[in-house]
Amino acid sequence: MSYETAVANLYALGHELATMPSHKFDLEHMRVLLGAMGHPEKKFPAVLIAGTNGKGSTAATLAAILHAAGYRTALYTSPHLIRLNERIRVGGREINDAEFAKVHDRVEEIANGLVRAGELPWHPSFFEMLTAIAFGYFALSKVDIAVLEVGMGGRLDATNVVEPRLSVITDISLDHQKFLGNTVGEIAREKAGIIRAGGAVVTLPQHPEANDVIGNTILERQARAVSAVPYVPPVSPGSEVYIRGNGTSERSGRSSYPLTVLGERIQVQSPLIGRHQLRNVALAIAAAVELNQHGFKVTAAQVERGIRDTHWPARFHILPATKDMPELVLDVAHNPAGAWALRSALSERYDDRPKTMIFGAMRDKAVHEMEEILFPVTEHVIATQAENPRSATPEEIREAAQRTGADVETAENVPAAIARARSLAKPNGVVVITGSIYLVGEAMRALGISA
Repeated sequence: MSYETAVANLYALGHELATMPSHKFDLEHMRVLLGAMGHPEKKFPAVLIAGTNGKGSTAATLAAILHAAGYRTALYTSPHLIRLNERIRVGGREINDAEFAKVHDRVEEIANGLVRAGELPWHPSFFEMLTAIAFGYFALSKVDIAVLEVGMGGRLDATNVVEPRLSVITDISLDHQKFLGNTVGEIAREKAGIIRAGGAVVTLPQHPEANDVIGNTILERQARAVSAVPYVPPVSPGSEVYIRGNGTSERSGRSSYPLTVLGERIQVQSPLIGRHQLRNVALAIAAAVELNQHGFKVTAAQVERGIRDTHWPARFHILPATKDMPELVLDVAHNPAGAWALRSALSERYDDRPKTMIFGAMRDKAVHEMEEILFPVTEHVIATQAENPRSATPEEIREAAQRTGADVETAENVPAAIARARSLAKPNGVVVITGSIYLVGEAMRALGISA
């Protein structure tokens, strides 16, 4: 079938979390599907990355380092900003439409056959299908290693069928409570499900409840903890971490600081801006260093080059001012932890500049908490919604924001919100678009920005 039909068939499976039935969370069904495909997940070594915030940034950075080291590196991430193809990459290149359709058709044929034979009780879900497509494509591409971002949770996520060479756990906070638990500890138990008995896990100290769960899981499974602390630079006043404009890229700034890696001094220059990203880059560095113990030789110079070449858009993504629009920031903050990280980055870079914010969020997110974090640092707020059935309406966002005291107006869609922001923003101001990856993706399409 055509690429367009393949994508339509996937979306028809009902991939939204709000409608996902609980029976879809069953790794045995994923193993049956992959078994019928010849177990593509066993044909490449993998690194598995779980967490609430930062796992995509960490995965993209690690994949870029491994690519710089000369390895044919696969990267699987979710969700996407504009097109499904973004989620499946080899050597930094997205799977093309013809490749996607070809692998999809094979997986769809196998899945339907398993259902007809009674070997699967129902058709695989959107995420199970997409993960099987990714694994099939990676196996066909004969990749040297795959960096896999967990979709949600960890223990029962479709990606967790692999036997990773290395597990990585990023920062954990409250999100997806309907599926993962109501406390940080409960959510951490799901994330810690990617830790293998006798395996290695890279992590950093974080929330005490998460630390306890991760630490106890490591002890129970006799795994080996690899700390990324040596690669987190100081951020106190007078430290050597700074943000500089480069004047040559859409992302007009980089985090830059010296660091000792594998006994050599390098200059980290990451396009991922914000103090929270220092932790994600540190996790990627620690993972790359640890992979030297697993047959993947990586030098300090390759770490430096990979970090510099990382491409991970819409994470404090800065667009320079034009004649029609002041400086613009795109950030996919979609939970309170992400909102705090965005607020911190805005304060560091734009503390004395007026801000106009375009905000939209999914109804099942902590909308009010995000508003309380972000709106007080914003002069104007334009509430809008993405073309997604889970989206909170602009009126719902404005009503929830009443206690913040913010001046909130509404726009019926993203293009209208951007047009209004152009008229409101001051020449020396900055426009911030945030609250949902779906919202930011639609804004990128409206602005003609590729992912």
